[in-house]
Amino acid sequence: MLDIKQINQAVTLISKEKNISKEKLIEIIEAAIKTAYKKDYWNKDEEVNVKIDLENNSIEITVEKTVVKEVTNPALEISFEELWEDASSFEEGDVIELDVTDEIQNSENAESFGRIASQAARQVIIQKIGDSEKEKIYELFEGKEWEIVNVKIELVEGSKVIFDYMWNQIVLPKWEQVSKDNYVAWARFNLYVAEVSKSETWAPKVILSRKRAELVSQLFAENVPEIEEWVISIDKIVRNAWVKTKLLVSSNFDEIDPVGTLVWQKGMRVKSVMEELWGEKIDIIANNWNMAEIIKKSLSPAEVVKVEYDEEELSSIAYIKPWERAKAVWKNGLNVNLASKLTWYRISIEELEA
Repeated sequence: MLDIKQINQAVTLISKEKNISKEKLIEIIEAAIKTAYKKDYWNKDEEVNVKIDLENNSIEITVEKTVVKEVTNPALEISFEELWEDASSFEEGDVIELDVTDEIQNSENAESFGRIASQAARQVIIQKIGDSEKEKIYELFEGKEWEIVNVKIELVEGSKVIFDYMWNQIVLPKWEQVSKDNYVAWARFNLYVAEVSKSETWAPKVILSRKRAELVSQLFAENVPEIEEWVISIDKIVRNAWVKTKLLVSSNFDEIDPVGTLVWQKGMRVKSVMEELWGEKIDIIANNWNMAEIIKKSLSPAEVVKVEYDEEELSSIAYIKPWERAKAVWKNGLNVNLASKLTWYRISIEELEA
């Protein structure tokens, strides 16, 4: 049979390490023993109750049965005859609990049952701890979706980066990491809270990111109060993480320059964001609703002579001097591709004669 003292020790240790209440762990173990009983004694239909008392180092296992005149399902029913002298105390339809603890402890299957119950409890505890930790992380981040959090790295194991958030561990997925980031223990990073969700069929999920373009938007929001005040709007943002980001920005007031507001005096604001992103290049383009001008500026740092575009086909041609091609296209076409994503226009580069 199960060693209750051993269970008590395990519950105390896990409760302390994982910050899960002893009551919750006992519920998990009781449910596992209940499952093991049904499996070991082939009574899958039986209503089984398990009660563990750690203070008294005891366990009680009972089965519920309905009192009937004639038994048709022995797993769920008991006849008056089987109740012997207690039969007069019950009426047909009453539900009673029969204590089967001694029966199990003294049966030939006692050792087998104890082993199966222990294995089941261990597996369920591992699963429930994982579920409990996910639920706890979900509760910590609930309401923070699309924000950024500043957190410290607790542990790095190969490509696995674990951050500490309010004394809880949360993993930054490999696909949300940026190769240029220097992930070392105790380093602090701003992470974008990309997703906080759960449903009846899926476990709670929290996804943090260093890779998404929205991280840059939120970093600007923290450094530029005019964004929070709705004076300046970031209308579109595209990013190739650690290489380059392009923003399309506008102002709700004609007298305010949106680009100058994000750059600020001596580039102070944009530099703060770039430093957080390890020197990632950032192009800020004013959205003046003139598509030719927006496409021209989106190819920065190249100087574009003129732009022709087709609104229906969402295509355009940018005319440049030959020596501007490298800047317009950049590495593997990155600059022109980001410009196309920013403007929604397919951009072709044509050279003008020198």
